[in-house]
Amino acid sequence: LALTDEGRAYVPNIRRAFELISEATALLRPEPARLTISVTPSFATKWLIPKLPDFVAHNPLVDLRILATESLSSFQADGVDIAVRQGRPPFGPGLVVDLLFPQQVIAVCSPALLPPGAGEIAAADIQHHMLLHDAHNLWPEFMETVLGLKMAAEAKRMRFNQTALAIDAAIAGQGIALASRFLVAADLAAGRLTQPVQGDMRGTQDFHVVMPRKQRHPEPTQAVRQW
Repeated sequence: LALTDEGRAYVPNIRRAFELISEATALLRPEPARLTISVTPSFATKWLIPKLPDFVAHNPLVDLRILATESLSSFQADGVDIAVRQGRPPFGPGLVVDLLFPQQVIAVCSPALLPPGAGEIAAADIQHHMLLHDAHNLWPEFMETVLGLKMAAEAKRMRFNQTALAIDAAIAGQGIALASRFLVAADLAAGRLTQPVQGDMRGTQDFHVVMPRKQRHPEPTQAVRQW
């Protein structure tokens, strides 16, 4: 038709018809639900981000925004839909709280720090190594509870403001770090880290999934919570 004068007259109408069909098709596609999840930087780096591809594959219509901060985010002021918080319930009225991970603190280091042919470091020798501290400062309690030792004043220390940084320093062979078991599970399984001493310390700062009872996007929020 386009080769004739009559056919050329129909071209704009045909083009507009295709545009209308495209617009109608776009309207039929559901818009992704945008959700904001608030977590600490260490939780985001060591647990959440490596597992996000699995969530995205099973929930393609949920558009997640990750808010990684050490500050306590507000569900209202910051537009947060769901959060992972560390501490003890209750976290406040009007919130739904689920235990995610108990705080089981273990010591970890690079396998390169172990004595030749040994699978562990003797408890008495732990303080001869660089002790990597984070903001929780659990080494004195861990030393006494798990190892039965007093923290030596001359012990070598390196301090970080985030647990993830202490873990990365341990992987790099710079010393021994303390971390919640679930945060280092992948590094232990891959052989990047090992436990220089057995035993763990049950902490009081468990990890919880927290969300308002009244949610802005109930269905996708519940999907994130269940995942």
